[in-house]
Amino acid sequence: MAASDTLLANAIRALAMDAVEAANSGHPGMPMGMADVATVLWTRYLKFDAADPKWPDRDRFVLSAGHGSMLIYALLHLTGHARPTIDDIKNFRQLHSPCAGHPENFELPGIETTTGPLGQGLATAVGLALAERHLNATFGDDLVDHRTWVIAGDGCLMEGINHEAIGLAGHLGLGRMIVLWDDNRITIDGAVELSSSEDVAARYAATGWHTVACDGHDPADICRAIDEALADPRPSLIACRTIIGKGAPGKEGTSAVHGAALGPDIVAKTRLAMGWEPEAFEVPEEITETWAAAGVRSRDVRLAWEARCDADAQGATFRRRMSGELTEGFTLKPYLDGLLANPQKLATRKASELVLGTITEQLPETVGGSADLTGSNNTKTKALQPLNRNDYAGRYVYYGIREFGMAAAMNGLALHGGIIPFGGTFLVFADYARPAIRLSALQNARVIYVMTHDSIGLGEDGPTHQPIEHLNSLRLIPNLDVYRPCDTIETAECWELSLQDATGPSLLALSRQNLPQLRTDASENLCAKGAYRLVAAEAPRRVVLVATGSEVELAVSARAQLEARGIGADVVSMPCWSRFDAQPADYRRDVLPADALIVSIEAGTTMGWERYTGRDGLRFGIDRFGASGPAPKLYEYFGLTADAIATKVAAALEN
Repeated sequence: MAASDTLLANAIRALAMDAVEAANSGHPGMPMGMADVATVLWTRYLKFDAADPKWPDRDRFVLSAGHGSMLIYALLHLTGHARPTIDDIKNFRQLHSPCAGHPENFELPGIETTTGPLGQGLATAVGLALAERHLNATFGDDLVDHRTWVIAGDGCLMEGINHEAIGLAGHLGLGRMIVLWDDNRITIDGAVELSSSEDVAARYAATGWHTVACDGHDPADICRAIDEALADPRPSLIACRTIIGKGAPGKEGTSAVHGAALGPDIVAKTRLAMGWEPEAFEVPEEITETWAAAGVRSRDVRLAWEARCDADAQGATFRRRMSGELTEGFTLKPYLDGLLANPQKLATRKASELVLGTITEQLPETVGGSADLTGSNNTKTKALQPLNRNDYAGRYVYYGIREFGMAAAMNGLALHGGIIPFGGTFLVFADYARPAIRLSALQNARVIYVMTHDSIGLGEDGPTHQPIEHLNSLRLIPNLDVYRPCDTIETAECWELSLQDATGPSLLALSRQNLPQLRTDASENLCAKGAYRLVAAEAPRRVVLVATGSEVELAVSARAQLEARGIGADVVSMPCWSRFDAQPADYRRDVLPADALIVSIEAGTTMGWERYTGRDGLRFGIDRFGASGPAPKLYEYFGLTADAIATKVAAALEN
């Protein structure tokens, strides 16, 4: 005989209590409050197979309120996933346990996205839902037909990114996305009314969402609300009225149960109130069997899908795309050969657009977009038609002025599989997108950020739009390759590297101003080394000029002046710090020899360049905010000219 919904939910509550108590750290309130909703969802509606958590046509479940991580750990364990085991749960929040404090997508199959920073899970789910619609339009119902479910809390709905995300989802009509809001009216500080009095449902409705409310502890009412959401063509918000920490005498319904262990006394009283007799971390056989049955409920559906995919003419292509492998034979060689035959002086943002023309023709999995700067970022090519609610087969998303929302949605597109997303904005607006860029890197998502207007070279828009500290601040993010190419060849090479790396994100910082084509050979992707000798010294080498992007041209000109004075100078182009740092020590010593004065040249903050120049080297840059004026005048004003650089280098060598 199957266990009741109440017993199934109580198993979640018990495991959540026990794990947090053992760790003396964690958030038991949300899992205990949303246990009934999660039970209904996972036993009746969610399409998944515990034996194959990577099944491409599974429903996606996102725990946006990631602090309540024991909810998903309990669900994965109870439904029969290989992990987490009960020992993993006993080690909740301990070093090397896959049951980390917040859900990490790289720790456990079944966790679709890393969550914790509130609002980002829900915003990433917009990308997951968009990916489903796009791939459905491309491959049809037989291969792609699933939903995206989100459990979110008040914090997720208050954060600013929520406004961007739900506006985009409503505009795109992502009706296969359903958000289950844990409407417990409690935040860390206390009652929600301390800080908010808005009508959340009205806000969602205003952006084109369907809304409905239910009693989050009544399975029949939860089913009613979900069924209503399934029947509506719009994305849905279900306000599940719940009691945080439900069942914990003296603490339920209060902020005291949000983020701390209940304590042995309250745990004992809660077990008594629930009628839960098993010891800590034990679940009765009747309950485990019922939960295990839920874990195989969709197995026949999965097996039928596998058969359809094997028989479908597009099945192999679909599987390739979901695996992340690029189209067999993908190459940029003909494009590079054309550049070598006909060198062009172009802004690297324009060079990016040109190589994207070739990329988007060869790789149908590329889906582009821009945060309302398409004409400036140059991210749209002839192969990309608009992706909208009338044509999900399109491959270009107009994200609107939603930099953070765009970045989070691109994380979802990448994590879903089958899509390589890229999106553009100005480099200075990386500040708006940075939390999602950080999560791209943390969860190994292949997202390509196209960030143009990369320096004072953008000119008259002035210091509010001129990035100064941005390049180095972005270089601080682990697992993010920041590329700043100097010409058309390097731009193509950096795009190639970004596409080939399925283990993390890339960011291309591109110029507004035209730059000469400095490379005369493309037989090897030299950007793969991060830095390389572009021009070697003719006179005995005494100095190495290291530059990135638009300043490589300056380095070449300064070198000519130094050589004219009999001072041998190498020019090193360094498009990517992280790739250079990964090279063998012998290579790095050869490019930046110890017996030469090392000079860095970059139109941004000089902090950080000491790692290459040493304390005795020279660093040309800008350690203040920019100014408004034509780009040539700005470079002259800030001392970033060949004359100024050559003069100071020569003086330093004399001293």
